[in-house]
Amino acid sequence: MSDTGRKRPWLAALLAFVYPGLGHVYLREWLRAVLWFGLVFSTTALLLGGSVMAPLDDGITVDGLVTVSQNVPLEASLALFAITVLSMADAFWMATRGNTEAEVVEGMQCPNCGKELEGDLDFCHWCTTRLDGPVEPEE
Repeated sequence: MSDTGRKRPWLAALLAFVYPGLGHVYLREWLRAVLWFGLVFSTTALLLGGSVMAPLDDGITVDGLVTVSQNVPLEASLALFAITVLSMADAFWMATRGNTEAEVVEGMQCPNCGKELEGDLDFCHWCTTRLDGPVEPEE
């Protein structure tokens, strides 16, 4: 099987762990990526008040980021953690599903010319290569 259509599910999940939606960018699932980015942004905006982000008003510094991270409420942390885990699972599932679909398509190609075959023929109607039997998708 060629690797042109295959994606690595573990890499998609790892990227989604770094930031929810990045795994979907890797999979070229643009709408899902935007939805995950938007979900994280809206959750952060709704659950974190201005007082939590106040240390960053003068600019982004390491001390400011540490202070903000210490002031994040437990509910916001749990919500963002849940979003991250769900994004990781979705990215992993999307990559696995995409790989399965790529395998099915490849299972219905001529071994000689690589063109798509009809499932009930004993030969390739493109290059006339004799096949062992009717072509069935691999499972």
